[in-house]
Amino acid sequence: MVTHKIQAVIFDMDGVLVDSEPFWQQAELEILCDHGVPLTLEDTLKTQGLRIDQVVGYWYQRHPWSGTSPELVADAILSRVVDLIAQQGEALPGVDSAISLIQQRGWALGLATSSPSRLVEATLSRLGLHSAFAVTCSAEHLRYGKPHPQVYLNAADELRVAPEHAMAIEDSFNGLLAAKAARMTTLAVPDPHHRDDPRFVIADHRLDSLSQFTQSWLDTLN
Repeated sequence: MVTHKIQAVIFDMDGVLVDSEPFWQQAELEILCDHGVPLTLEDTLKTQGLRIDQVVGYWYQRHPWSGTSPELVADAILSRVVDLIAQQGEALPGVDSAISLIQQRGWALGLATSSPSRLVEATLSRLGLHSAFAVTCSAEHLRYGKPHPQVYLNAADELRVAPEHAMAIEDSFNGLLAAKAARMTTLAVPDPHHRDDPRFVIADHRLDSLSQFTQSWLDTLN
């Protein structure tokens, strides 16, 4: 493995900054089940890391419904998650200290997420992190969301850093694929449901929590 000198760190949002997965699961279960999709909690893990229109499209192909367009269903799920984040969202352990350590090193900070701008705004407002990121990029209006690398490439371009000199922090395998395809150094922080997933072996680095993102760990990178 070739390790490039890090100049920027680009965070995913859902599952990295905030434990939003339970909110997505709740909203998907409520709304998709209302439309006749026989969804279970375990089923929601199959689409983790995908853009919400891709999630809805995945289930519409398998269990098509009538009366409401997939676009309106996706918007309803998003609105529910925005409300839940605004009311209950909390930063995951280690987020604030990790951001502080990155800033101390003078590395640029960016955000690259599949989530729409509405949710980015709600999350950063709830967590008080608006000023932390020089760049926030959403895949909302891109032709492809993750696992396509475009949102990561866009973030690197806006930070004026070569992708090879950026480290991406991801919790999902789809996000990890996007960052790898962008040729970034990758740090996987899988949630407990996915820690034993053998596919995460492709990550350059792996932590169980950002609480392990310490000064001494950072010293090993460069």
